[in-house]
Parts: sequence; structure tokens; C-alpha cells
Amino acid sequence: MVSREHKRSALHEKLQILRSLTNSHALRKSSIIVDASKYIKDLKHKVERLNQEIACTQKPVDNSPLPAVTVETLEKGFLIHVFSEKSCPGLLVSVLEVFEDLGLNVLEAKASCTDTFRLQAIGRDGESTDAEAVKEAVERAIKRFFGVGE
Repeated sequence: MVSREHKRSALHEKLQILRSLTNSHALRKSSIIVDASKYIKDLKHKVERLNQEIACTQKPVDNSPLPAVTVETLEKGFLIHVFSEKSCPGLLVSVLEVFEDLGLNVLEAKASCTDTFRLQAIGRDGESTDAEAVKEAVERAIKRFFGVGE
């Protein structure tokens, strides 16, 4: 009797852990398991998508031009445009890391990575940085992203 109660308690505890890991709001055992199954499928899709992005970034660089970068000075910050004729999965992260390194706070950003890569961002200067320094830093990040030597 005690063993059965211990097993039931252990199962309940494990289901609660599974429920919290998968952000499930279900109360029944079967519903918790169904939610966990959906969660695992979603994770598998995310892994596949990330693997595809990694494969795209590891392709050899062809002779296509690097994305164009323009930086305009605003009253208290910059308007940054990055554009490429082709989609560049993962480039957005590289550019945003540069913003962080420069101490730019992104106030507004629009990005598209479907067929082409387009980023328009407004960043407020946290430190004394000029537009040319921002442009050079973004261009360096793009070259690193594509594996192009400076």
C-alpha cells in the first residue's frame, strides 16, 4: 500500500514538472502529456529551422555584394539602414550585437529576412559615438558574418 502511494506521488510530481517545463495549463494527465508532445514537436521544428539557418551561413561566399549600410545622424541617435538583395538568416543577430557593443539602445526597428534582408533601426546613443563609427562597426560585423577578411 505504501509503495503504491509512493509511486502515485512520484508520478504526480513528475507530471507537475513536465507541466511546468512545457508551460501547460492542463490539469489531467492525458492533457499534460498531449501538451508535452506538442511542445516537443515545436522544439524539433525550431531545431530544424536553426540548422537550416546555420547551413545557409556556412555556405561559401559567392561574388554577390555585401549588404549596403547607411547611417544617418538624428538629434539624439542614429537611423541605421542595412539592405541585401538576398536573405541572410542570422545577420540580424550580428548587427544587434554590434548595437549592444556600441551602447546603442534600439528605440525602434523594422526587419525583414524573407527574400531580401532589410533592417531599419533607430538607436539612441548611450556613449559619444559618431555616425561613421556606427557604420564601420556594422560593416565589420557584416564582413565577419560572411567570413570576408578586411
